Amino acid sequence: MRILIFLFASSIFATPLPKLRISDNQRYLVNAEGKGFFYLGDTAWELFHRLNREEATRYLENRAQKGYTVIQAVALAELDGLNDPNAYGHRPLVNNDPLRPDVKDGAENDYWDHVDFIVRKANSLGMYIGFLPTWGDKWNMRSGKGPEVFTPANAEAYGEWLGHRYRDAGIIWILGGDRSVGTDVHREVLRAMARGIRKGDGGNHLISYHPNGGSGSAEPFHSEPWLQINMRQNGHMAEYTGRYDKTAFDYGRIPVKPVLDAEPIYEDHPVSFRAAEFGHSIAADVRRPLYWDLFNGACGHTYGNHAVWQMFAAGRQPINNPLMPWGEAIDQPGAGQMQYARWLLESRPYLNRIPDDSVIVTSSIPTAVPGAGRYRFSGTRDSAGSFAMVYVPVGRRFSVQMNKISGEKVNAWWFDPRTGKATSIGSFPNTGQREFQSPNPGEELDWVLVLDDASKNFKAPGLR
Repeated sequence: MRILIFLFASSIFATPLPKLRISDNQRYLVNAEGKGFFYLGDTAWELFHRLNREEATRYLENRAQKGYTVIQAVALAELDGLNDPNAYGHRPLVNNDPLRPDVKDGAENDYWDHVDFIVRKANSLGMYIGFLPTWGDKWNMRSGKGPEVFTPANAEAYGEWLGHRYRDAGIIWILGGDRSVGTDVHREVLRAMARGIRKGDGGNHLISYHPNGGSGSAEPFHSEPWLQINMRQNGHMAEYTGRYDKTAFDYGRIPVKPVLDAEPIYEDHPVSFRAAEFGHSIAADVRRPLYWDLFNGACGHTYGNHAVWQMFAAGRQPINNPLMPWGEAIDQPGAGQMQYARWLLESRPYLNRIPDDSVIVTSSIPTAVPGAGRYRFSGTRDSAGSFAMVYVPVGRRFSVQMNKISGEKVNAWWFDPRTGKATSIGSFPNTGQREFQSPNPGEELDWVLVLDDASKNFKAPGLR
């Protein structure tokens, strides 16, 4: 059977995208030339399964225009992805057997041809696919539709087939799929799939793992060499403490590995899954985790919209009350604001940035500054001191330790996370502590304070 599988699995990709690797300091992603790569992901779990080629093209072009660099999608999708056919009536496997991918002669003639089209289109637009071989219910059904079809033996063969087919595509492998590793069999299935992928792709792509809510890939797999990037699912909560602070915890693990939040709260999602109490999230709710995670040391971030992940449209069964069809939701405000954080960090020395809340002076009432809940301040800086940044979620006075920045003078800016625009607020002597007040006192409007060593002559924050 494996001979037949590989007969149809020759590589059909010639991507213009550079190969990615881990930076020398093990904190970030870089391309082959060592230039920093900002993982700005969008959650499109049902992309392969539910959209036709015209719809997929519209979605991908929209995300490329909004600065995304990675699109996270699932081959064997969550929403009955084995039995419910794609837009062209195709299913991924023969008799739900991972040893029998349903491939047919000819172009655009089977499920995998459609996946190929989407991967090629994303790559042509400069975006990698964060490629999940399967949703987690296919190896740990829990409350999903399943069925569970993977064993350690067939998981390795399926991984090898996928790895071979997509070895020349612009992808990042993401194992897991929103499930915990509850048994030794689960663990062996995932190890086997990773092993098979490595056989098939020859080590061409990075591998990570998408965990279940409130947890991280490090918990089951941190010490395993196949896991190159730690991912968290900090989940659909709006508060810092107990969720988004976990990114800093994973940043501090040994051995050092890059970390990012692959599933924070989605825009338009029921907050904490309790819409009757907390309502649905808005752009501000997705911006806060973006800066919290990045300033806690993340190598990137993933955005999601509750209608877009499921590609909700009229006639489809809604999952947990999406607010609008996916074609409208792709232009919700938060979707376009994610790129501004990318611009901001790429406008300063990228690979030596470290988390450092000690930039912020703790007030006599610590729950005010650095704060808690939705009002948590967060700091980051260049390890050499050329810049520091403070994420300011509300209009409250706070002070910073100026000596965290090198140089005799410091240039200060307010950066607007809603528009990506920066405003100079002056040049100051680099001494002691200095108090700042964001432009909207008393309001629940976020800003980023940027402090630069004046001698570096940096351009305005976020300027491309």
